[in-house]
Amino acid sequence: MNGTIRVGNLFGIPFYIHPSWFLVLGLVTWSYSSGLAAQFPQLSAGLALLLGLMTALMLFASVVAHELGHSFVAIGQGIDVKSITLFIFGGLASLEKESKTPSEAFWVAIAGPMVSLLLCGIVTVIGVTTAASGPLAAILGVLASVNLALALFNLIPGLPLDGGNILKAIVWKITGNPYKGVTFASRVGQIFGWVAILSGVVPLLLFGNAGNFWNLLIGFFLLQNAGNSAQFARVQEKLTGLTAQDAVTHDSPIVSANLTLREFADERVISGQNWHRFLVTDDDGQLVGAIAVDNLRTIPTALWSETQVKEVMRPITESTTVQSDQPLLEVMQLLEQQKLSVLPVIRENGVLVGILEKAAIIQLLQSRTQPNPA
Repeated sequence: MNGTIRVGNLFGIPFYIHPSWFLVLGLVTWSYSSGLAAQFPQLSAGLALLLGLMTALMLFASVVAHELGHSFVAIGQGIDVKSITLFIFGGLASLEKESKTPSEAFWVAIAGPMVSLLLCGIVTVIGVTTAASGPLAAILGVLASVNLALALFNLIPGLPLDGGNILKAIVWKITGNPYKGVTFASRVGQIFGWVAILSGVVPLLLFGNAGNFWNLLIGFFLLQNAGNSAQFARVQEKLTGLTAQDAVTHDSPIVSANLTLREFADERVISGQNWHRFLVTDDDGQLVGAIAVDNLRTIPTALWSETQVKEVMRPITESTTVQSDQPLLEVMQLLEQQKLSVLPVIRENGVLVGILEKAAIIQLLQSRTQPNPA
């Protein structure tokens, strides 16, 4: 999420806070401190505020525990957790990739609600066994009820909620197609989103009740994210079975390392090719570097005939290349993560195949979307 603030690591997982979280922290603190002050008049205003803040922080700690539940199960499946973020609607664990099987996806999804139910049980047992009373009993009651609500809300069977991921895994198991699971669970999520929006709009219009404003926000959140999930699933399905080699640009900008700069300029630049950067290969066709048209300016024109491309080129690290048999979906995600528009594609032996452009993937998606002529 854009604008997040990194505050450290949790069990090796980067931990972020979105600025919207501070707004919710303030609202929750004020709400619970007001409730405690009304319920227990003997509390001073300062102590009530402090207890409200402590309650709010424990509630958000419960949200973090919920996300850690997802994260630990994912890590057990060999999936890296890129981050955990707290924001206005709770928390989000960002996973590197999807689970390999529907059963694994099911356990990742249900782990969060199970943690919340476990916390609800633990807090309830503490309250009963210690015979807590006064503000402490009230705080324990709030923690138990909120964890129960967190579990039940997330079990609503629509994406992006945990229940939607559980539903996705079930449909995936039945159909054998993970994308059908995402599509179905996304549609259910959109239905719940519209229901939440209507439950917020109707009372507001009829009775002027602004108390359902949160329903509106939650509804728009469900609607947007469910739609994004469905759209991404369609992209995934269209790219299934395709590799990086399938999207390589024809007539990719490739030059030999043994060319002189004069030959390079005559054959590639002056001839009308519009590329500004060319990949360089050796006699075996292996990728050895790259040269930009602007690099010619660093060498006097009089020396172009005796200076070879390999003397001016810049090396390319292996981390900025992709294998020709690498799934195209992984390549697209790599382009997005590293904010790149072009990647060289090489075979296992290092031989260059060509370049892969983000625009080529988009064109490929569009061509696969268009209906075949009768």
